[in-house]
Amino acid sequence: GIVHMTTPTILVIDDSATIRKMVDSHLSQEGYRVVMASTGDEGVKLARETSPNLILLDHQLPGTTGIEVCRRILSYEECRAIPFLVSSTLRKQAYVEYMDVPNVVDSLPKPYKPDLLKMAVANALETGALILSSQLNGTAVPETVEAVEQAAFSGDLQFLSLREVIDFLTNGQKDGMLEVESDRNRVCFFIKEGRIQGVVSASFDAALISAELPEALRELAPLLQFTMATGNSTQAAGLTELLDKNMLDVRTLRKLLRHQAAVLTRWCFLNPQKAFSFLPQRKQPDLMTKVPVDYSLVGLLVEGCVGSKATATNGEKNWTRRNLRGQNMDRTGLSPKQIQLLSILDATPRGTSELADKLGLELGETRRILEGLLLAEWVDSVRVSVEQADARMLVAFEPDTASAAVVRGLIVESDGMLTGHVVRDELSFQLLLKRKSPQIAMIALRGDDELNVPPRVDITSLKESGIDILLIRPAGSSVPIASSLAGLPFIERPYTEVDLRRSKIFSPPPNPVDGSFVAAVDDVESAGDHEVISIETGVA
Repeated sequence: GIVHMTTPTILVIDDSATIRKMVDSHLSQEGYRVVMASTGDEGVKLARETSPNLILLDHQLPGTTGIEVCRRILSYEECRAIPFLVSSTLRKQAYVEYMDVPNVVDSLPKPYKPDLLKMAVANALETGALILSSQLNGTAVPETVEAVEQAAFSGDLQFLSLREVIDFLTNGQKDGMLEVESDRNRVCFFIKEGRIQGVVSASFDAALISAELPEALRELAPLLQFTMATGNSTQAAGLTELLDKNMLDVRTLRKLLRHQAAVLTRWCFLNPQKAFSFLPQRKQPDLMTKVPVDYSLVGLLVEGCVGSKATATNGEKNWTRRNLRGQNMDRTGLSPKQIQLLSILDATPRGTSELADKLGLELGETRRILEGLLLAEWVDSVRVSVEQADARMLVAFEPDTASAAVVRGLIVESDGMLTGHVVRDELSFQLLLKRKSPQIAMIALRGDDELNVPPRVDITSLKESGIDILLIRPAGSSVPIASSLAGLPFIERPYTEVDLRRSKIFSPPPNPVDGSFVAAVDDVESAGDHEVISIETGVA
């Protein structure tokens, strides 16, 4: 039959209603089932009734102490495999009393910090699985595990980059687990024969990984709470059993695990990491052995960036390729287009737009691929400032034939300071915005009730990308400009090259020129049926 994978139950024993409410709120958001007790007696009763996966125990309780409650609970046969997380304002002094109780796997200082609470609970659940396994098998509890699993080497990531550490392990064909620690999370990379087999983190918010899932994998999102453990949890064992019974598709699950690995790897490279430890004796989880990701670091970083819903870095950059020290391109996991991009790059700086054009890719996708390669340190980038650039790119949507000729004339007469394209239809303009990386966009306004940009144009994205926008208003129109365009400069037909040059978007003069046709929409107010547009005359 189907293996039931239950949500972990956390029993909270604390006399403070405020703390119980806070813990319940934060842990419930993480998907745990939270059971609460305000006294030691109630805690003992609930421990026997609910068989929790972990007990969060306050050291100072009314009429008793945490250690007394702990020993009472462990005296019952059905409770002997439950791990404890002890909390106290005394921390070290209190924790000493529990040193001879192997089920107490960690302590948590008060007052609680939400991130530390979540991380401590996640880590304690993992250690608790080891306790359960050791007690069922009659072997020693985690002290023995610690003795066996001495790190082969460890260090501070302020002095070594994570890329250097992973390259050392993969190029040296090392086998084991690389543990990477930050202030909030502990992420584990399982490595075998020079390849990353999987990346997990019990403390990481699975919702962040779920949010990045492609549509084809959305239905597998609930499995993430079971695939993130570093050990062989009951839930992960359930997944393995489903695979053995052909009730879960291996290829689909591998895609999920690779997505998980890509998101976690990208997160590690984008956020400060404090320290690392490499444990060569640590076996990878059974699920990972059965369904290995078997990927390269660069492949995971590029996949993590390409699949991310975060906005790609805006602005034109020049890119060069680094010396790759003989990596085998066939084993990277990169797509043919991504490998082609690398083959185009050399020591000569090339712009993002140029690369996108050569590959036939959208500009955003090209940026994301390059960001992944940059994180892997396979490429270098230099942002191109206006001062450094030979020319600024202008794209214009101008249906009026005479006005379009004026814009083209401006480009021709700019002495190489401008380059670009002028189109008269909306679709061509939309494609230009996707395929090019303009610094300036001129957009003709249309509309009967209000003047607005074409429906295909996402004005919000253009503003956020830092592109200079100049709106074009029809000649003699009394129709108001849409409120969403407030603050953007506009010019009214008919206009000349001189009028365009007076705009600060092209070449700001030292002093404003009175009587310019260029204006800025400062505010739009409704006054009954009358639309009042306040404009600032002169150079916008």
